[in-house]
Amino acid sequence: MSSITTTHWETLADQTQIDETVRALEANGFRTLVVDTAEEARQAVLDLLPEGIDVFTAQSMTLNAAGIAEAINESGRYDSVRKKLMGLDRKTQGPEMRKLGATPSIVVGSVNAVTRQGQVVTASFGGSQLTSYVYGAGKVIWVVGTHKLVEGLDEALRRIDEYALPLESERLQKALGVPSAVGKIVIFRKEIVAERVTIILVKQKLGF
Repeated sequence: MSSITTTHWETLADQTQIDETVRALEANGFRTLVVDTAEEARQAVLDLLPEGIDVFTAQSMTLNAAGIAEAINESGRYDSVRKKLMGLDRKTQGPEMRKLGATPSIVVGSVNAVTRQGQVVTASFGGSQLTSYVYGAGKVIWVVGTHKLVEGLDEALRRIDEYALPLESERLQKALGVPSAVGKIVIFRKEIVAERVTIILVKQKLGF
Protein backbone atom coordinates (compact mmCIF):
# COMPACT_ATOMS: atom_id res chain seq x y z
CA MET A 1 0.00 0.00 0.00
CA SER A 2 1.38 3.42 -0.96
CA SER A 3 2.13 5.90 1.81
CA ILE A 4 1.41 8.84 -0.51
CA THR A 5 -1.94 10.45 0.26
CA THR A 6 -4.53 12.15 -1.92
CA THR A 7 -3.47 15.42 -0.30
CA HIS A 8 0.03 14.92 -1.70
CA TRP A 9 -1.28 14.67 -5.26
CA GLU A 10 -3.38 17.82 -4.81
CA THR A 11 -0.63 20.00 -3.36
CA LEU A 12 0.49 22.84 -5.61
CA ALA A 13 4.19 22.96 -6.48
CA ASP A 14 6.29 25.67 -4.88
CA GLN A 15 8.06 28.34 -6.91
CA THR A 16 11.41 26.52 -6.85
CA GLN A 17 9.88 23.39 -8.36
CA ILE A 18 7.97 25.43 -10.93
CA ASP A 19 11.10 27.31 -11.99
CA GLU A 20 13.16 24.12 -12.28
CA THR A 21 10.43 22.37 -14.25
CA VAL A 22 10.01 25.30 -16.64
CA ARG A 23 13.75 25.33 -17.37
CA ALA A 24 13.71 21.60 -18.09
CA LEU A 25 10.61 21.82 -20.28
CA GLU A 26 12.08 24.67 -22.32
CA ALA A 27 15.34 22.72 -22.74
CA ASN A 28 13.30 19.81 -24.10
CA GLY A 29 11.57 21.96 -26.71
CA PHE A 30 8.31 22.70 -24.90
CA ARG A 31 7.36 26.37 -24.85
CA THR A 32 6.14 27.06 -21.32
CA LEU A 33 4.02 29.82 -19.80
CA VAL A 34 3.15 30.22 -16.11
CA VAL A 35 -0.07 31.90 -14.95
CA ASP A 36 -1.74 32.34 -11.59
CA THR A 37 -5.41 31.55 -12.27
CA ALA A 38 -7.81 29.59 -14.45
CA GLU A 39 -9.05 32.85 -15.95
CA GLU A 40 -5.52 33.79 -17.00
CA ALA A 41 -5.02 30.30 -18.44
CA ARG A 42 -8.20 30.60 -20.49
CA GLN A 43 -7.12 33.94 -21.89
CA ALA A 44 -3.64 32.62 -22.65
CA VAL A 45 -5.16 29.75 -24.65
CA LEU A 46 -7.50 32.05 -26.58
CA ASP A 47 -4.62 34.39 -27.38
CA LEU A 48 -2.89 31.45 -29.11
CA LEU A 49 -5.88 30.57 -31.32
CA PRO A 50 -6.35 32.38 -34.65
CA GLU A 51 -10.02 33.09 -35.23
CA GLY A 52 -11.69 30.57 -37.55
CA ILE A 53 -9.04 27.87 -37.12
CA ASP A 54 -10.05 24.24 -36.54
CA VAL A 55 -9.48 23.28 -32.91
CA PHE A 56 -9.92 19.93 -31.18
CA THR A 57 -10.54 20.11 -27.43
CA ALA A 58 -9.52 16.79 -25.90
CA GLN A 59 -11.74 15.51 -23.11
CA SER A 60 -10.33 17.18 -20.02
CA MET A 61 -11.62 18.10 -16.58
CA THR A 62 -8.98 20.84 -16.58
CA LEU A 63 -10.42 22.47 -19.70
CA ASN A 64 -13.92 22.19 -18.29
CA ALA A 65 -12.95 23.66 -14.91
CA ALA A 66 -11.20 26.62 -16.54
CA GLY A 67 -14.04 27.30 -18.97
CA ILE A 68 -11.69 26.70 -21.89
CA ALA A 69 -13.68 23.97 -23.62
CA GLU A 70 -16.82 26.11 -23.57
CA ALA A 71 -14.96 29.21 -24.76
CA ILE A 72 -13.63 27.31 -27.77
CA ASN A 73 -16.56 25.11 -28.68
CA GLU A 74 -19.48 27.46 -28.01
CA SER A 75 -18.15 30.90 -28.95
CA GLY A 76 -18.50 30.52 -32.71
CA ARG A 77 -15.04 32.03 -33.15
CA TYR A 78 -13.42 28.71 -34.07
CA ASP A 79 -14.08 25.64 -36.19
CA SER A 80 -14.84 23.22 -33.35
CA VAL A 81 -13.76 19.65 -34.08
CA ARG A 82 -15.45 18.54 -30.85
CA LYS A 83 -18.85 19.78 -32.05
CA LYS A 84 -18.36 17.99 -35.37
CA LEU A 85 -17.54 14.76 -33.56
CA MET A 86 -20.65 15.06 -31.40
CA GLY A 87 -22.74 15.14 -34.57
CA LEU A 88 -21.35 11.85 -35.89
CA ASP A 89 -22.30 8.25 -35.12
CA ARG A 90 -19.43 6.20 -33.74
CA LYS A 91 -20.80 2.92 -35.12
CA THR A 92 -21.25 4.07 -38.70
CA GLN A 93 -18.79 6.98 -38.96
CA GLY A 94 -15.91 5.74 -36.84
CA PRO A 95 -13.20 6.20 -39.52
CA GLU A 96 -14.28 9.80 -40.15
CA MET A 97 -14.26 10.51 -36.41
CA ARG A 98 -10.73 9.14 -36.04
CA LYS A 99 -9.45 11.32 -38.88
CA LEU A 100 -11.09 14.46 -37.50
CA GLY A 101 -9.62 13.95 -34.05
CA ALA A 102 -6.19 12.90 -35.27
CA THR A 103 -5.15 15.85 -37.45
CA PRO A 104 -6.58 19.18 -36.26
CA SER A 105 -4.63 22.37 -36.80
CA ILE A 106 -4.57 22.80 -33.02
CA VAL A 107 -5.39 20.44 -30.16
CA VAL A 108 -6.01 21.81 -26.67
CA GLY A 109 -5.98 19.50 -23.67
CA SER A 110 -4.15 18.55 -20.51
CA VAL A 111 -1.83 15.84 -19.20
CA ASN A 112 -1.51 13.80 -16.02
CA ALA A 113 1.98 14.71 -14.84
CA VAL A 114 5.07 16.78 -15.61
CA THR A 115 8.44 15.84 -14.13
CA ARG A 116 11.27 18.06 -12.88
CA GLN A 117 13.32 16.69 -15.78
CA GLY A 118 10.85 18.20 -18.25
CA GLN A 119 9.08 15.01 -19.24
CA VAL A 120 5.34 15.07 -19.85
CA VAL A 121 3.21 12.01 -19.09
CA THR A 122 -0.38 11.39 -20.11
CA ALA A 123 -2.64 8.36 -19.91
CA SER A 124 -5.79 7.46 -21.79
CA PHE A 125 -8.47 4.78 -21.77
CA GLY A 126 -8.97 4.56 -25.54
CA GLY A 127 -6.34 6.98 -26.84
CA SER A 128 -8.56 9.34 -28.85
CA GLN A 129 -6.46 12.39 -28.00
CA LEU A 130 -3.03 10.78 -28.21
CA THR A 131 -2.57 10.79 -31.99
CA SER A 132 -3.00 14.55 -32.20
CA TYR A 133 -0.76 15.09 -29.17
CA VAL A 134 2.08 12.95 -30.47
CA TYR A 135 2.18 14.00 -34.13
CA GLY A 136 -1.12 14.66 -35.88
CA ALA A 137 -1.94 18.20 -34.73
CA GLY A 138 -0.05 21.15 -36.13
CA LYS A 139 0.15 22.68 -32.67
CA VAL A 140 -0.52 21.39 -29.17
CA ILE A 141 -1.61 23.40 -26.12
CA TRP A 142 -1.65 21.74 -22.71
CA VAL A 143 -3.12 23.45 -19.65
CA VAL A 144 -1.68 21.93 -16.48
CA GLY A 145 -2.31 22.74 -12.83
CA THR A 146 0.92 22.83 -10.83
CA HIS A 147 -0.40 20.08 -8.53
CA LYS A 148 0.57 17.80 -11.44
CA LEU A 149 4.29 18.58 -11.14
CA VAL A 150 6.19 15.55 -9.83
CA GLU A 151 9.79 14.53 -9.10
CA GLY A 152 10.26 11.91 -11.82
CA LEU A 153 8.69 9.24 -13.99
CA ASP A 154 8.09 6.78 -11.15
CA GLU A 155 6.04 9.37 -9.30
CA ALA A 156 4.25 10.36 -12.51
CA LEU A 157 3.09 6.79 -13.04
CA ARG A 158 2.07 6.48 -9.40
CA ARG A 159 0.08 9.70 -9.72
CA ILE A 160 -1.88 8.20 -12.62
CA ASP A 161 -2.62 4.90 -10.88
CA GLU A 162 -3.24 6.19 -7.35
CA TYR A 163 -4.99 9.48 -8.04
CA ALA A 164 -6.08 10.29 -11.59
CA LEU A 165 -7.44 6.87 -12.52
CA PRO A 166 -9.74 6.43 -9.49
CA LEU A 167 -11.21 9.90 -10.00
CA GLU A 168 -11.66 9.44 -13.74
CA SER A 169 -13.17 6.01 -13.18
CA GLU A 170 -15.67 7.51 -10.73
CA ARG A 171 -16.55 10.23 -13.24
CA LEU A 172 -17.01 7.74 -16.08
CA GLN A 173 -19.07 5.40 -13.92
CA LYS A 174 -21.49 8.23 -13.14
CA ALA A 175 -21.62 9.42 -16.75
CA LEU A 176 -21.70 6.16 -18.70
CA GLY A 177 -22.09 3.41 -16.13
CA VAL A 178 -18.66 1.90 -16.81
CA PRO A 179 -15.31 2.23 -15.01
CA SER A 180 -12.25 3.69 -16.65
CA ALA A 181 -8.85 2.06 -17.15
CA VAL A 182 -5.37 3.06 -18.22
CA GLY A 183 -5.21 1.62 -21.71
CA LYS A 184 -2.29 3.65 -23.01
CA ILE A 185 0.42 5.85 -21.53
CA VAL A 186 2.63 8.23 -23.52
CA ILE A 187 5.82 9.84 -22.22
CA PHE A 188 6.92 12.96 -24.06
CA ARG A 189 10.66 13.48 -23.55
CA LYS A 190 11.37 16.05 -26.23
CA GLU A 191 9.65 18.05 -28.99
CA ILE A 192 11.78 18.61 -32.09
CA VAL A 193 9.42 21.00 -33.91
CA ALA A 194 10.02 24.53 -32.63
CA GLU A 195 7.03 25.99 -30.74
CA ARG A 196 4.75 23.11 -31.73
CA VAL A 197 3.87 22.44 -28.07
CA THR A 198 2.92 25.13 -25.57
CA ILE A 199 2.42 24.19 -21.92
CA ILE A 200 0.51 26.60 -19.71
CA LEU A 201 1.23 25.91 -16.05
CA VAL A 202 -1.47 27.22 -13.72
CA LYS A 203 -0.84 27.88 -10.03
CA GLN A 204 -4.25 26.47 -9.22
CA LYS A 205 -5.72 23.00 -8.78
CA LEU A 206 -7.54 22.21 -12.01
CA GLY A 207 -8.67 18.73 -12.98
CA PHE A 208 -6.88 15.57 -11.92
